[in-house]
Amino acid sequence: MWFFSDEDRMLQQSVRQMAKADLAPRIEALDHEEGFNREAFRKMGELGLLGIIVPEADGGSGLGAVAATIAMEEMGAVDASTTLSYLAHLILCVNQIAKNGSSEQKSRYLPRLISGEWLGGMGMSEPEAGSDALGMKTRAVLKGDHYVLNGTKTWITNGPVGDVFYCYAKTGEGRKDVSTFIVDRGMKGFSTGKKFSKMGMRASPTGELVFDQCEVPVANRVGAEGASVSMLMRNLDLERVTIAGISLGVARAAIETATRYAKERKQFGKPIGAFQQIQERLAEASAWYEACRALTYSAAKMWDEGLLAGREASMSAARAKLQSAQMATQVCLDAIQILGGYGYTREFPVERYMRDAKLMEIGAGTNEVLRIIIAKQMLGEAADAGKPF
Repeated sequence: MWFFSDEDRMLQQSVRQMAKADLAPRIEALDHEEGFNREAFRKMGELGLLGIIVPEADGGSGLGAVAATIAMEEMGAVDASTTLSYLAHLILCVNQIAKNGSSEQKSRYLPRLISGEWLGGMGMSEPEAGSDALGMKTRAVLKGDHYVLNGTKTWITNGPVGDVFYCYAKTGEGRKDVSTFIVDRGMKGFSTGKKFSKMGMRASPTGELVFDQCEVPVANRVGAEGASVSMLMRNLDLERVTIAGISLGVARAAIETATRYAKERKQFGKPIGAFQQIQERLAEASAWYEACRALTYSAAKMWDEGLLAGREASMSAARAKLQSAQMATQVCLDAIQILGGYGYTREFPVERYMRDAKLMEIGAGTNEVLRIIIAKQMLGEAADAGKPF
């Protein structure tokens, strides 16, 4: 992007090299086996990527949303699965502790999370509370010096392999009576449920978190009791901006693969890139990718400059994620079509790109929810405001 600083460009090159060396060699096998590249997180820790948006005073790199999105795009172009796990660790756990945790909580958790010794995740979605996040049923009841949590979280990225989870639970009767707790693997009453077998993002473990009379110390509550909704919603906006970076990376990889193939593959005595239908698909893919890239990085830049807040921030993030996710899925489908039979096999990576890309139309806010967010901001009172998102 035209506004990237020298530091941004150095980061871009560094992450690209790391992805090529530490992610690319393993992704095909891990995708097939539904494994997990835990070693890559230790490398990310060495490079400062696991605390990229954490203030330097707390042991991080002190960068922002633009830097995080660059990392997402560069890793996403090679291995979207590990990048999704990276996003859950960085944006949904590390960033939240850094932004909202107490000094004691930050000193206890951030060093090991930033180094890659511990892997983080976030517990929000539930079997009956997906898009309606505030409809969660998990409850936390204060009992002396600890809370007792009961409930189940599902679709949790890093759930089967994580060490620390930033979890939300109801502590009152109202929809917005939500509190946050840092839950360690090994706490009494805490366990992880089944691991899901997925169509895409297969090297990013997804599962359940189970709280059965789980005892969490009061010291692990983040912020005041019942005051977590604003923190939750604000971080969702940042998640949507940065996850759009993964869509950009996947789409870029698909375009590059399809373009190379169109130059090399010959039919009727000439490269298939000579045919107008192939040219049209590639041209549209390139233009749509560049448009979404500008939209996403502009949203990230405005976030870093403090130019987005409240509903405006939600709308900007929703636009970036909505368009980038739709673009990536279609671009990957077109890449498969350009490669023909080869595109449908595992001999080329475009079928994996498509399987991975589809998740971004569902996670971190479905496309349908994002359209509602955008429409409500545009229409104000004229829109149906009966259901809060």
